[in-house]
Parts: sequence; structure tokens; C-alpha cells
Amino acid sequence: MKRLWAPWRMEYILDDKKHDVCLFCDVSKKDKNRVNKTRDRKNLILHRGKKSFIMLNKYPYNSGHVMVVPYFHTSTFEGLSDDVLYDLIKNVEQSTRILKEVLNPDGFNMGLNFGKVAGAGMESHMHIHVVPRWTGDTDSMPIIAETRVMPEHLRKTYNKLVRHFQK
Repeated sequence: MKRLWAPWRMEYILDDKKHDVCLFCDVSKKDKNRVNKTRDRKNLILHRGKKSFIMLNKYPYNSGHVMVVPYFHTSTFEGLSDDVLYDLIKNVEQSTRILKEVLNPDGFNMGLNFGKVAGAGMESHMHIHVVPRWTGDTDSMPIIAETRVMPEHLRKTYNKLVRHFQK
């Protein structure tokens, strides 16, 4: 029998899924009106736009899975100004451009999930998923073993991407 070791998944399994504070509001906070690079690295934030930010998904569907998140706390598009909506889409465009350049995917899945019934794991704060896809990247592991095989460690992916987002 072959074994697949994915020790970083234990953090997700043991994580208390009931958060009293909004994860996205918490990780996007600035320390005394300045960005703390160490804190951004810890929270996997790749880029801070004027109205939204880009971060790697800590529990990705695929390598390079990023989320574009508005600073404004809302569960849907309601309450987002035209400036915020524009910044969100510009950051989605920037994400796909950089992911193409650095990871060379064959395509992307993008998605929004509004509400728990729609699959939102973080239903109180809307965000856009950008998931790189490669020909042949699907297999039966998620179906048969409820396990996703990640070809690269999250920190290595972050280190590859962050310098391109900060140009």
C-alpha cells in the first residue's frame, strides 16, 4: 500500500472552524497604518490594493489558488461601491496574469459562493476564488480517498508568487 503524507492538512483538520472574528478582516488589518511585511507573509497576503487584497488560499483546491477579497466586510456585492468592484476585478485580472506568467496553467476556475447552501466556507465576507488548472490535474483521489494531492508546498508557492505581485 502506498502512503500519501500531507502533514500540513492536520492544521486544517484540527482548526476551530467557529471564528468569533472575520478571518479576512483580521488578516487584512494593518499595524498602526502601515503594512507589516512579516504579518502579510504569515497570512499569505500577496498584494494589497486600494480597496481589496489578494491572498493565497490556506486550504487550496490546487497550487496557486488565490482569493481576491474586499477590505469592506459584506457577504455579497451589496454595499460595495463602484471603486471597490473595479478594484476587485482589476485584482482578479492581475492574479490571472501573474499566475499565467509564473505557474503556466492551462486555464482557470473562478468562483463566488454566496451563502452556506452555495458552498461558502467563509460566508460572512465575500471573496473571489481564482484557481489555476492544468490539463490532467484531476484524479480520483478526492472522490475515492477524500484527499487532494498538492504538488508543491504552500510556502514555496507563496515565495514564487509574492515577488511578482509586489513589482
